[in-house]
Amino acid sequence: PFVCGYSDDGRGVDNSSLMKEAMQRAKALNKLISAHCEDGTQIKDSPEAEWKQIERDIRLVDDIKCKYHVCHISTKETVELIREAKREGLPVTCETAPHYLILTDMDLREDGAYKMNPPLRSAEDKAALIKGIQDGTIDCIATDHAPHAASEKICGLKDSAFGITGLEVAFPLLFSYLVRKNIITMERLIDLMSTNPRKIMGLHPVTIGEYADLTIMNLDSDYKLNTNHFVSSGKSTPFAGWKVNAECVMTIIKGEVVYSLYDKDTRY
Repeated sequence: PFVCGYSDDGRGVDNSSLMKEAMQRAKALNKLISAHCEDGTQIKDSPEAEWKQIERDIRLVDDIKCKYHVCHISTKETVELIREAKREGLPVTCETAPHYLILTDMDLREDGAYKMNPPLRSAEDKAALIKGIQDGTIDCIATDHAPHAASEKICGLKDSAFGITGLEVAFPLLFSYLVRKNIITMERLIDLMSTNPRKIMGLHPVTIGEYADLTIMNLDSDYKLNTNHFVSSGKSTPFAGWKVNAECVMTIIKGEVVYSLYDKDTRY
């Protein structure tokens, strides 16, 4: 009763029987399975390593009817599998991440800041993901925040740790490169980043009278992302130096200001 779901994020579950048992137990508790899908029998980083496992899991969901959420999807095949599962009325949801909506494998550099799991995909995959957030196939955009130490990210694409920092850049990037370019509306972005995740995780809607948990953004602040200004201990991002148009002014948790752009003493 004290958790919203179960996940083995970072590792795919290759054993079908184990995933079936996990779904059955989650179903009995009316909880969610949140899956990092990476089939170890496929070539690592290939599109098949992602969508083959999702294809298997959707078959299990069709049988068990467990609530099933797919983490950080990145391929066009995955989008179509989830679209079809929703057409069939299965309790399947998913998320993608900002870097899969803005970058492609053509943007890769020999730099650990470009190493994430799953990896950046093709322009066709990016287009399918954008279509997915527009038509409701994709429910959420998550940061997939991974605040590695600098020493873990300076070893190039091959040897650096997987993952990039995401919390401080996600909204500025999505607002600047999706909303401002009329790819999605501001209302849709709020659904993707706030409203829908709460629904999927079984958290009650925000209501008047509660202590405020919110972020105040300046939507008319043109600046370049500077990792030296990040509050996060993780500084690695492929978006360093990118121009954006939204800046966090204040963060409030349970009615208390915990961060203010204008007061360094409130920073974490």
